Formats: sequence, structure tokens, C-alpha cells
Amino acid sequence: MDSTERLLVDGYVFGYPLVYNLSSIQAIAEHGMGSALPAPGWNRFAFAPRLGTPEDAFVSVNNDTLYALAFLDLSGGPVRLHVPDTDGAYYVLQFVDAWTNNFAYIGRRATGTAEGEFLIVPPGWDGAVPDGVRVIESPTDVAAIVGRLAVDGEDDLPRVAGIQAGLTLEPLPGNGPLRGIPAGHAAQLPEHLRPWELMRAWSQAFPPAEADREYLARFAPYGLADPGNPFGIVARELDAHLAHATAEGRNRIEELSKPDTSAAVNGWNLLVHAFDYNLDHFGIGTLDAPEWRIADRTQAYETRARSARNGLWGNHGYEAVYGEVFVDADGRQLTGAHAYELRLEEPPPADAFWSITMYSMPDFLLVENPIDRYSIGDRTPGLVRAADGSLVIRMQHERPSEADAAANWLPTPAGDFRPMVRIYQPRSAVLDGTYRLPAITRLD
Repeated sequence: MDSTERLLVDGYVFGYPLVYNLSSIQAIAEHGMGSALPAPGWNRFAFAPRLGTPEDAFVSVNNDTLYALAFLDLSGGPVRLHVPDTDGAYYVLQFVDAWTNNFAYIGRRATGTAEGEFLIVPPGWDGAVPDGVRVIESPTDVAAIVGRLAVDGEDDLPRVAGIQAGLTLEPLPGNGPLRGIPAGHAAQLPEHLRPWELMRAWSQAFPPAEADREYLARFAPYGLADPGNPFGIVARELDAHLAHATAEGRNRIEELSKPDTSAAVNGWNLLVHAFDYNLDHFGIGTLDAPEWRIADRTQAYETRARSARNGLWGNHGYEAVYGEVFVDADGRQLTGAHAYELRLEEPPPADAFWSITMYSMPDFLLVENPIDRYSIGDRTPGLVRAADGSLVIRMQHERPSEADAAANWLPTPAGDFRPMVRIYQPRSAVLDGTYRLPAITRLD
């Protein structure tokens, strides 16, 4: 790989989150995400009417909350958001720009649970703000609101549906037409050129932060700054470079996406800082502090690409911490051919709630089981504590014969599996590494 292709691979990694994010928005707007219904259009909410199940073929879909999704197009002007009073119940509305930066949060941790009004404005907007309304400036014209509303089981669904009904978006009077996501010319191009065309069209429509534009300018000689269709006719040498860079860029993303076993503690990788790549836009609910920023921008670009690939729209660690484990206490792959225990002498410290959800490998999907249990957490009814007060979670494919183990059974797939922990509003012991999840022990 020559110097040109090495540079272009860096460009592929830089642009991957933008291309993957906006492509996902287009797909989810049409088909929905998990149990969430397809979006009814720009600047309107789509809601999930039920918790995630194996019917929802979405990677690592959660089984704790109901989704509320809205895709924003602010090219026509600001949009007013109303949130209802949730009476102390946990929820979060996470605001994500076109480049996947989390730039604002509304919810229990960030703004409380009282009724509120917010005005979401496009970059650089300086119009009049209605009284009593807080402003959220989006870094890009297109953005997403990813809402998660906690549900305490099936009987709690009507309460949460009422909260969903109180979430509304309304454009300001006098707003102009909406631009949407430019189509570009990607559909007309060979596969190896499509990512570059999408990056070209979308980076111009939704420019990155000012500090990132110099880095983006490095790729201008290869067509990414052109206003027209530079990839429609490509010189043979450049076409070869772009083809190789596309293949190597995909390989780089997959390498970045592999779990860092050196950082695992008892087999668990807690992703406390996986979403700290936003360095420029800190709105309501974000923490603008050195410990929540990746100082090296090149490292931030790689982290952003890895997080887009592994967990698009994940929260900052101070809102929710995610963790995954692939191996048992002896470093062996977890598989449904064996039975395991996870002994929690102390539950994950959370100001909201925690859960552990079971996923298949390599697809990371929920898997059908005879008791329709896909996760266990502090809100799971009927769990049995050991004599010392600890919670022992049994993980195996077949129902355990012992009564206590059956009560605490988290069914596994028949093949390889990966449990994932979610800790909402984690306490400081989680964030500073004082709290450590124990290893999963194989019983047979």
C-alpha cells in the first residue's frame, strides 16, 4: 500500500461514521429499528409499542426501554420540542449529529423529569427564542433524537405509551422547505466508489466541526471537495487507489472494532469512554470536561469509527455504561454447550437501573427461549437471592433443574453467546473502575 492509499484509508475511517449514520437514518426511516415503527417523516417521532424481542433483527437491541426516534431536518428552520412530566421515571433523549457526535441530552439525569420546552436550532441560528424555552443548537442540519424510556415489564407499557404521546415536535411558523439528505450520484457508481461519493456529497451538505475541516481538506485532491460528480469518470490510477483504499478501509474498521482484550477486567470490557470523540459541541446535558474528551483528534476519529460500527448511537458513559463479555473465567468462549454462573455479590451501582441481556454470536441478536426472558436486572421479578445476599445468575441453554437456578435463569443460545451489561446513570464506582463485574464461571 503506497502513501496515497494510506492517506485514503485514513479518509475512509474519518468519513465512515458520517456515511454509516446517514445511511442508517435513511434505512430506519423506511423500515424502522427493532420494535420502533418506521419514521413518519422529518421532525416527527416514531415510537416502539413494545419491548425488543427476537422478532427484531437489530444488532444488540435492548430489552429495557421503549425507543422514541426522531430524525431532524433543520434546514428549513428550528423545531420546538415538548417533553411531558415523567414523574421521576427514567428516560433520556440523546441528540446525535450527522457525524455521530452526541451533542445534547434531555432526561432524568440531564434536565430532570418535569415537563419542558426546548427549541432545536440549525447551526449559526440567531433568531428570537420564545419565553421559557431552552435552546439546543445542532452542529448539522440533519440530526437524530434517540429516546429511551424505561419500562418495568409488560404491565408498565401503558404508562410509557402515555409518555410517548406527550413527546412532540413542531416546526416554527414561517420555516422554509426541507432539504433532507442529498442523494448524490452513488447509485450510479461501482461499489468501491460509492462510499467516496457519499462522503463527498454528505460532508459538503453537513460540514464537520471547524477544527476537523483542515483534516478533511487533505482528501480534496481525490475529489472529495468537488461540487459535481468527480467519481463518474475516474482516471485509471485513481480508480485503483480508491478500490484498494475501500477494501483496506473496511479492513481497518473491522480491526478497530475487535474487543480490546488487554483492557478487559474479569473478561468484561466496560465501554466507559467509547463515545468521548465529540470535542467541539457541548449542549444541554453534556459534560465539557477533559475526562470526557479524547484529546488526540486522530484517535478520536478512530474511536468514532469503531463506535459507529459496534454501537451506533451509544450514550456517553456518564449517561449509560455498556459492557460486553465473550469468555468465561478461564478465557474460554461462552457457549450454550455449557452451563455458567455469574455471582453478583454487589449489583452494578446505578442511580437508574441495570440489566444484563443475552445475545447470539456472531449476529448479536436476541434469541427465542421458552420463558421469553432476554435480560435480567434489578427490575426482574421473582429473582432469588443466595443466603449471603448475592444474586447468582444462571446462564445455560436448557432450563435448570434446581428451583433457585431456574428462578435466576438467563437462557442462552445453543451456540456461542455474548452477554451485555447496561448501567443507566452509573455511579462513580463504575466510571472510575472501582466497581468490577466478576468473571462468568463455567459449571461443567
